[in-house]
Amino acid sequence: MEYRALGTSGLQVSVICLGTMTWGQQNSEAQAHAQMDMALQSGVNFFDTAEMYPVPPSSETAGRTEQYIGTWFAARKNREKIILATKVVGRSSNFNYLRGQETRLDKKNITSAIEGSLKRLQTDYIDLYQLHWPDRNVNSFGQLGYMHDASESYIPFEETLGVLQDLVKAGKVRHVGLSNETPYGTMRFLEEAQMKNLPRMQSVQNPYSLLNRTYEIGMAEVSIRANCGLLAYSPLAMGVLSGKYLGGAKPAGSRMALFTRFQRYNNKNAESATARYVKIARDAGLDPAQMALAFVNQQPFVTSNIIGATTLEQLKSNIGSMDVKLSADVLRAIDGVHMDIQNPCP
Repeated sequence: MEYRALGTSGLQVSVICLGTMTWGQQNSEAQAHAQMDMALQSGVNFFDTAEMYPVPPSSETAGRTEQYIGTWFAARKNREKIILATKVVGRSSNFNYLRGQETRLDKKNITSAIEGSLKRLQTDYIDLYQLHWPDRNVNSFGQLGYMHDASESYIPFEETLGVLQDLVKAGKVRHVGLSNETPYGTMRFLEEAQMKNLPRMQSVQNPYSLLNRTYEIGMAEVSIRANCGLLAYSPLAMGVLSGKYLGGAKPAGSRMALFTRFQRYNNKNAESATARYVKIARDAGLDPAQMALAFVNQQPFVTSNIIGATTLEQLKSNIGSMDVKLSADVLRAIDGVHMDIQNPCP
């Protein structure tokens, strides 16, 4: 396993990060524990979760993923071996069931969220506490164009950082990070932290895959120059890049078969691009999923690649992408597809 620096935190995290959002919905507690065992044995020291997981979110299941991790810590007595990341939900009226009101990135919400997460995770501290999405309106979750609303008000960057500083001083959080953030938001958080001696954002968790390379446009430079690397999520585009959905296939038990709401990576351009990526992989003697993950692993702005799996076989293969190094010919072929069909699933 390869390890990389998490911003300026001093922590070294595995390039493969274990994603957890299926636990409590598609995966049982026992299956979650088995995945964590395998990941740790394979050198993965970085786990990522969120207070709202599993996905798709619901009032009945919210927090269940963190609970599964907590029972694993309690059973294995190995909390110190894991760099644990979780998230507080951003502004939304869809998560009223979490705190009885619209969720915001203010003191009341963040304080309540961290206490709930610590209890479920059965730990005294979080290594990386992330803002799941901004308090302000931004172009994320598949939206490319930014639509400005001059009447909008949002929690100031300094206020949110002040709450996070209180958590750091209390020992409940070691470091902080962002998710679904933009170049503007990332730089503003970094600027506020530097000017006012507040916690520095160490990472940005945004989508990045062969079907969505929009991170390269503005955020890649931010990650490299500001030392605030990408924690890439959906690197397989919810499994699409494995090729298993080509031709309209929906394997039993797969996310697309179980949850019709997941359409972000389902369109004609995505199918065309995926078919070409799968062919590139097979012509090179590579597993399509491992090729897609290896592409993410090799990017200079990536700190860690968040993989998810519903079976141990998938998990083993995903972790194995660390051993795959893409040749110049394969990378040229990949870029050829990208030039023809750019970012079909932003």
